[in-house]
Amino acid sequence: MDLDTITSVLRPRRTNDLPAWREGDAWLAGGTWLFSEPQPALARLIDLSGLDWPAAEISDTGLSLSATGTIAALDRLALPRDWVAAPLVGQCCRALLGSFKIWNRATVGGNLCTALPAGPMIALAVALDGTCVILRPGGGERHVPVLDFVLGPQRTALVPGEILRRIDMPAAALQRRTAFRRISLSPGGRSGALLIGTRGRAGGFALTVTAATPRPVRCSFADLPDAAALRAAIEAAIPEGGWYDDVHGAPDWRRHVTGLLAEEIREELAR
Repeated sequence: MDLDTITSVLRPRRTNDLPAWREGDAWLAGGTWLFSEPQPALARLIDLSGLDWPAAEISDTGLSLSATGTIAALDRLALPRDWVAAPLVGQCCRALLGSFKIWNRATVGGNLCTALPAGPMIALAVALDGTCVILRPGGGERHVPVLDFVLGPQRTALVPGEILRRIDMPAAALQRRTAFRRISLSPGGRSGALLIGTRGRAGGFALTVTAATPRPVRCSFADLPDAAALRAAIEAAIPEGGWYDDVHGAPDWRRHVTGLLAEEIREELAR
């Protein structure tokens, strides 16, 4: 969609060249959401692609994903053999419905910052203990867990002028076993519920619920719970009225399928 209120587009080459934030500005990464609907409040775009941040960095401490790295680049990433959670990356990439054009333009950071309940990069980052590294206006940075970064549909912890720089995920999280479940109302539909379970070598278990709720929810246990304990934890974490309601699924359906998928995950990780 043409954005006919835009009067200028800047493309800084270094972080130090980023302009002072002003009302009517927007950061431009992939732009797949930005150009999908009118943006009458915007007057200037600041294109972050010229900064050439590496899409991903792998080290002994874990995995760092650049906010400007694309979904396609993430899906192609070769991860260390002992990171048994590696298949989860591809599963979450494929949960983002779209053409090859979308895959090659949409960014990891854009998926988080748009903060739609069905954002699969949100699910991936929460399940793997991701931390957002945020650049502050004027210099410096702050760190926010991805679980606390997404506040609700299209609401994040960012304040005007801040930029999501990268998402850090520790190696310990990538060495956990994982189980992935996703459901939608139609084969090509947006996620109505997307759940990820993880289990550590020492026995710890965590369940991440997204798409079915306005913001990500995580239930953690010292060891694998039984079915009743897991069900009770979900009910405590997502009270009545806490289920998302839109054309992609009614709250009662989302509550029901979340319970079914959570039990499937528990049984899979019990083996």
